[in-house]
Amino acid sequence: MDRVHAMRVFLEVARERSFAGAARKLDMSAASVTRTVAALESRIGADLFVRTTRTVRLTEAGARFEPECDRILADIDEAEAAAAGVRARPVGTLTITAPVLFGQIYVAPLVTAFCDQYPDVDVQLLLVDRVTNLADEGIDVALRIGRMPDSSLRAASIGTVRQVVVGAPTYFREHGVPGVPDDLRRHRIVAVTSAYSAVEWRFGRKEKVSVRVQPRIRCSTNGAAIGIAAEGWALTRVLSYQVAPMLRDGRLQLTLEDHEEAPLPVQVVHAGNRTTPAKVRAFVDFITDRLRADPAFAHART
Repeated sequence: MDRVHAMRVFLEVARERSFAGAARKLDMSAASVTRTVAALESRIGADLFVRTTRTVRLTEAGARFEPECDRILADIDEAEAAAAGVRARPVGTLTITAPVLFGQIYVAPLVTAFCDQYPDVDVQLLLVDRVTNLADEGIDVALRIGRMPDSSLRAASIGTVRQVVVGAPTYFREHGVPGVPDDLRRHRIVAVTSAYSAVEWRFGRKEKVSVRVQPRIRCSTNGAAIGIAAEGWALTRVLSYQVAPMLRDGRLQLTLEDHEEAPLPVQVVHAGNRTTPAKVRAFVDFITDRLRADPAFAHART
């Protein structure tokens, strides 16, 4: 069985939701399409489609197989173009991951612009507040904040962000401005944390200071904590990019700037090598250029 051909047939059936429709698109007989899919299912050991008299739909195994087939076939197309001495154009499905708020504020708008510029690329955007394993989870590009351990991954530097304490102007007028980190013990705090964990905020670069704050409100998301702080009810501590728009328009203000820890690097990460797909190269160049130009990442740029 020609596995590459079988995958192309499978993808066409998945897109058309019809064996007859796929046969017309591929200029094959319906019987040949059916035999090819059946042989692929036999090789895999799982049904890829649920067939009824009226509909054809993917099984759970088929739904998992579809994006992998799309990625593999795109890589094959690029490899063939490269072997022919032609620089491959960006095509196929690109999987990107980023922290939730970072992705919502900065990455998602750039993804739409990227898709407009490269119409043959589709994007899957995975926004999660955890470090993903690119190889295990089938991810092409990751936006990461923080220092990376040594690895085989290639990283392009964007700039830096800071851990900042912020509050609304109305809060500072009513409760005063903390002068040193220890003053936070006497202020209302909304923190992003699990329900019962201790909340220790660390400050300083050369001389380290830790303050155990007592949050009146604990939130599971940064967005909720920022919203409460913007209402003037409490102070919170987040990463500077998360509140950059509110700092610019005055809804929030910084405090304890002189006591901040060293900035954290922001990087675009991918498994770079000589055969890096064109879609990955194009996206890394595209997003790196635009984020480097954003003032939210310009503080103490490295």
